[in-house]
Amino acid sequence: MNNSWLIKKKEGLYCKPGQFFIDPLLPVNRAIITHAHADHARPSNKIILATKDTINIMRLRYGKNFCQSYQILNYNQSINIFGVKVKLIPAGHIIGSSQIYMEYKGEVIIASGDYKRRKDMTCEPFEVVKCNTFITEATFGLPVFSHPNDKIEAKKIINSLKKNKECTHLIGVYALGKCQRLISILRELGFDDTIYLHGALSKISNYYINKKIKLELIKNFSELKTDNYLNKVVLCPPSALADRWSQRFKNVIKGFVSGWMHIKQRVKQKNIQLPIIISDHADWDELLGTIREINPEKVLVTHGREYALVNHLTKENFDCKALNLLGFEDEDD
Repeated sequence: MNNSWLIKKKEGLYCKPGQFFIDPLLPVNRAIITHAHADHARPSNKIILATKDTINIMRLRYGKNFCQSYQILNYNQSINIFGVKVKLIPAGHIIGSSQIYMEYKGEVIIASGDYKRRKDMTCEPFEVVKCNTFITEATFGLPVFSHPNDKIEAKKIINSLKKNKECTHLIGVYALGKCQRLISILRELGFDDTIYLHGALSKISNYYINKKIKLELIKNFSELKTDNYLNKVVLCPPSALADRWSQRFKNVIKGFVSGWMHIKQRVKQKNIQLPIIISDHADWDELLGTIREINPEKVLVTHGREYALVNHLTKENFDCKALNLLGFEDEDD
């Protein structure tokens, strides 16, 4: 990124003329946050700019003092920050997620944050916008990662319930995004039984419900009588699958919803009987398709499987480079 007005510093990506960081790793004076997952939205920044949903969820997770002050920007609303035109564009990753559009002296750079291209009833879809430089993630930036159909994967739960009526189906999901998306897909498939939530999933799910996102018939696990475990779907954080909380279930089928369920070794390590491959990130073909559609002059890759994507895009004659940004985790998928 030599001679660019967007540079890499120890805190993360920094816009020099705008004097702001994007998803900083350390507390800074001014930050623009792409979405509310903890590896991108850290507390204690002085001033934050983000979508309303991202701000609200950060407040839910970190408390009212998560920053000193904040500014909410609607999708595709423009703001001028020290001469840099900034917009937030839907990224399709989770509720409130955004790409960061920056225009300075006629040059446009877009930082994607995390994104996906699949249909998701719980968030705004990814929006393609032309730019000079596109900064992309590469969480699933290997050819082996080709995500299957989301509904076919979710239907595995319904089919297993029919075959294993004496079992509780304990399904690991991440609290923000994956939990609500799975419920939404199951409802689209016609599954209308009550879905029970571990307490750690309830707060953010209630936020979605208050936003009028349909997650019908969900209840806190505490409302489930001890003699009614069988043939129920109970969603929990992935960590709960292996802790003492899960030991109350006598006959249990453990599932895990993640793009990483592609990898058989991870399935085995986590002792998962029902791997569900649903991801909130673009897979290999979707990464390539997005970049080809935008057709930028330059591509920068922030985190994930950077070098495989860089090598492939270079062969397609894109000017492409890995940024090697640290601190962004795979496990929010």
